[in-house]
Amino acid sequence: MKHAIVCAWALASPALAEPMVDVTLPRLTGDAIIGAKVFAARCATCHGEAGAGHSAKGPPLIHKIYEPSHHGDVAFLLAAEAGVRAHHWDFGNMPAVNGITRGEVAMVVDYIRQVQRANGID
Repeated sequence: MKHAIVCAWALASPALAEPMVDVTLPRLTGDAIIGAKVFAARCATCHGEAGAGHSAKGPPLIHKIYEPSHHGDVAFLLAAEAGVRAHHWDFGNMPAVNGITRGEVAMVVDYIRQVQRANGID
């Protein structure tokens, strides 16, 4: 089932909140349910709701660039812990995510991977 991607900040400022890709949301299971909540609170401001990207702030994670064979799960952990130098997109460097735990990142990765699979990325 396809769901519209809309969030509060998008409604307040639609010109700044254009998703970069269409995302089909699956029925989440296991830790991905919590990961979705962590993602919404800690990651969506830049990576867009459901990882669809934010045209003015950050890249989509529901994209073939982030498939497991190119960016393994540990890449997400390292990015959250230490930040990452821009290398695929022109959004600038990603800062570390202050205060996020390894457990939270693991649940976010589970969430991202389930959404990626629902969108043909695996």
